[in-house]
Amino acid sequence: MDERAFYRESHTTKSITLNCPYCRSAEPYELKWLVRKKIDRLPQNADERARAIFKKAESYMVLLDDKVACKNMRCRKGFDISGVKTTAFLTE
Repeated sequence: MDERAFYRESHTTKSITLNCPYCRSAEPYELKWLVRKKIDRLPQNADERARAIFKKAESYMVLLDDKVACKNMRCRKGFDISGVKTTAFLTE
């Protein structure tokens, strides 16, 4: 059974302040995240292995963006997002 059968997927954006490494300006950027929330009950066609995986599964978010363009009109260079966790577990 595929792991994605245990989750409901949705997309969201979160704002975070990043510093451009070229012009050193700090601006807020909207980063795209994939949210995977654990479903309430196990799918009906699950076997014992799937039950064990489902028991350990947790809700989490994964960062989809890896680069952004500087918002400063004089700079506009693209830079890698660093210092931001790429995976975040959700508590309910």
